[in-house]
Amino acid sequence: MSEPLKIQARLSAPVGRVRQALTDPAELRLWLAEHAEVELPQRYEFWGRYTPEGDAPHQRLLHADDDTLRFGWLLDGVETTTELQLTAEGTDSTVLTLTQSHFDFAEAMSGSSIRGVLQTYWALSIANLAAHLEGKPLLPRTDFTSADLRGELIIAAPADKVWESLTDSEQASAWFGYPIGIEPWVGGRYAMGGFESGYAAKIVDLEPGRRMSIDWGPVGVSSWELAESGGKTTLTFVQSGFDEANPPYGAWSGSVAGLFELRRFHEVPNWQPIWLSEEIPGLEPAPAS
Repeated sequence: MSEPLKIQARLSAPVGRVRQALTDPAELRLWLAEHAEVELPQRYEFWGRYTPEGDAPHQRLLHADDDTLRFGWLLDGVETTTELQLTAEGTDSTVLTLTQSHFDFAEAMSGSSIRGVLQTYWALSIANLAAHLEGKPLLPRTDFTSADLRGELIIAAPADKVWESLTDSEQASAWFGYPIGIEPWVGGRYAMGGFESGYAAKIVDLEPGRRMSIDWGPVGVSSWELAESGGKTTLTFVQSGFDEANPPYGAWSGSVAGLFELRRFHEVPNWQPIWLSEEIPGLEPAPAS
């Protein structure tokens, strides 16, 4: 078996506060799942439309103490293992380390198993945990029962600044945390991994300062539209043109998770991303730009 998926993030709260958000069912229902029930050390369950295969709870608690939570999670007929570990980093800062077994990047690309969404599912969930702890509005959670993939985000910055950060390769690479090559015109390339990565989506619609659409092929078209009011910008984002019998939940969750740092990029003085590291089985590191 390959090495597990590993994601690390710095959260702006002490360990005790983060643990409460991870184990209090009322809080879990705010940032993680539609339904949650917790009775430590016997039970840790979450389910509902914001959870992959969330028709019923499929978790089995394996271990819980003051800084570690581990549970089995049955997905697509296989019991995976999820572990969340908390490490104090100063009075009001905690490093969360999440490890997740049975994630295969090939399954994420092919859509052959619901386990393929785990990397971006957890990225979006941790982003919403961070927002919850900071008292910020949450990002739209992915509804795994719906083929309607749309949402909006309010950013405390003027539209021209937000537009620049969405269409400038250097800025987009910074807040997304991964190299992105962008040619901001109709017919231009939008290349995750940079222009040397070997694959690029295509910009199919663009109105400078207002909207842009990117054709990703089988996973459909991503569209962004900006509207400014009172010095703030509402970013509306939609995914369309995909096979509605197999919505691209993984790609959608990843793009929404990325917008968490876009908002912080504009709103946090001396911005630094919360993400410390991410190790994805089956994915080679992107070449340095």
